[in-house]
Amino acid sequence: MASKTTKSKAAKSTKKAKSTTAKAAASTTKKSTTTKAASTTKKTATTKAANSNGKAVESKAASRNGNGKATTQKSTEATAQAAQNGGSAINIGIEDGKRQAIADGLSRVLADSYTLYLKTHNFHWNVTGPMFQTLHLMFEAQYTELALAVDMVAERIRALGYPAPATYSEYAKLTSIEETPGVPKAKEMIKLLVEGQEAVVRTARSVFPAADEVNDEPTADLLTQRMQVHEKNAWMLRSLLEE
Repeated sequence: MASKTTKSKAAKSTKKAKSTTAKAAASTTKKSTTTKAASTTKKTATTKAANSNGKAVESKAASRNGNGKATTQKSTEATAQAAQNGGSAINIGIEDGKRQAIADGLSRVLADSYTLYLKTHNFHWNVTGPMFQTLHLMFEAQYTELALAVDMVAERIRALGYPAPATYSEYAKLTSIEETPGVPKAKEMIKLLVEGQEAVVRTARSVFPAADEVNDEPTADLLTQRMQVHEKNAWMLRSLLEE
């Protein structure tokens, strides 16, 4: 009898232990599932937040940079400009587009000045007649001054970061002064040089507003000097035509 009672108690104890183990296992599985689900939910939320934040940042960056195109274009222009200037970007307080416009204008002044220089030198060599001595010396003084002037104009173009035109073909396209074929008479030479001097003045004056707009004082000063010289030369030459 005692043995049967003991076996019955042992069986009950074993059954109770198995039940407890099963419950513990179920509880562990449930906790694990709950933890995994929470972790997955948290990761998903974090990922969405990160993606959302990333899109917001990208959107703000795109807005600031004009969809990135403006920045890329400026970067490309700056790189090209730096390459043109030996790897060093130019930052003198005048934006690239404005500097380009001024340099283009000065290139026309340079072309006019060089064309007038060549014409004046030609007339210095070939003038004849009663006024030979006077005109020979006057033309020499004027072409000598022009030889120095073209250097100043070209150097200003280079200081702005652009190449100065330096071929006859380029000058032919840029100048407003026509070539003179043959050898005209002394009086005609004077008239042609008056026209040439005035042409340089008009070209220089047309460039002045672009320099003045961006406070480019060095260019404005150079243009002012050139206008003064050419206006004076035109006046002196014109005086020789009076009867």
